Amino acid sequence: MIRPMEARDKDAVLGLVRATGFFTEAEVAVAEELVDIYLGRPEQTDYRVVVVENDARGVAGYMTWGPTPLAEDAYDLYWMAVAPAEQGKGRGKELVRWLEAEVRRRDGRVVFIETSSQPKYHATRRFYIDLGYKEVARVPDFYRAGDDRVIYAKYHR
Repeated sequence: MIRPMEARDKDAVLGLVRATGFFTEAEVAVAEELVDIYLGRPEQTDYRVVVVENDARGVAGYMTWGPTPLAEDAYDLYWMAVAPAEQGKGRGKELVRWLEAEVRRRDGRVVFIETSSQPKYHATRRFYIDLGYKEVARVPDFYRAGDDRVIYAKYHR
């Protein structure tokens, strides 16, 4: 089940972000900042956060998404993480498919996703490609020397 994130989910979400081993502490701090904006300012429309629950109704994963600033009918998947124990069970795919349905419901035209070129992100990049996303841009040395920003897109109209 996918539902809007609630304040009671914050510790579980940040715990699973850390547990993946993919994010630096600075990146975790940004993820927390976006969660705090979402939870603390319900009137804002820049960020939405949803969680996917496991069979025991615990938080199995989460996703932060929102409209792409200054781009008409475009949306960004900003953050997504699935708890290591829940990986391989379709939770990530469920989140992305949910987002795509939401974008279609809003008559959106495209979803953008960015990730790192580091070898440890190979499976992540393959995951997006397998879901029909195409690499549309690559910014060399964006995150740090030797770590490119890889941008994927999937058009819905």
